[in-house]
Amino acid sequence: MRPNVMTRSIVSATAVVGLAIGTLAGAGTSFAASEPAAQPAVSAEAFGTLATNNLGLSETQAKKLQRWLALHYGYTGDIDGLLGTNSWKAMQTHLRTWDSNLSIDGIPGPRTIRALQLSLRGYGYTGPIDGVAGAGTKAAFARYVNSLDV
Repeated sequence: MRPNVMTRSIVSATAVVGLAIGTLAGAGTSFAASEPAAQPAVSAEAFGTLATNNLGLSETQAKKLQRWLALHYGYTGDIDGLLGTNSWKAMQTHLRTWDSNLSIDGIPGPRTIRALQLSLRGYGYTGPIDGVAGAGTKAAFARYVNSLDV
């Protein structure tokens, strides 16, 4: 009975790898296709891989922010300098001061960036509150993180 379980596991893993390779192989020809490229059958989240967005912060600065978020906003993830979903959930909790309806979804989308821009007014951000993390937003975010006492 045990060999069947092992065989199924190997076949399943091979299928996932095959799908991933097929998706990559088709990527080179997708530019010539008249229809949009198909979405991969397996999402990165199924394997626990999370996208990160440091918004211009170095890993050292991102680690400092993560330590601060751990002290004040319940961040429990690794202090690894990679601002992923859990880092952004904690940051969104902080940013609710500037947008009380902000979703805590871990995605630094336009609404999160707008709240961040509002919070950065005291750190030299003078640009529009437009939800676009441009050079001014990133520079002010770095100044903010550099000012944190952790």
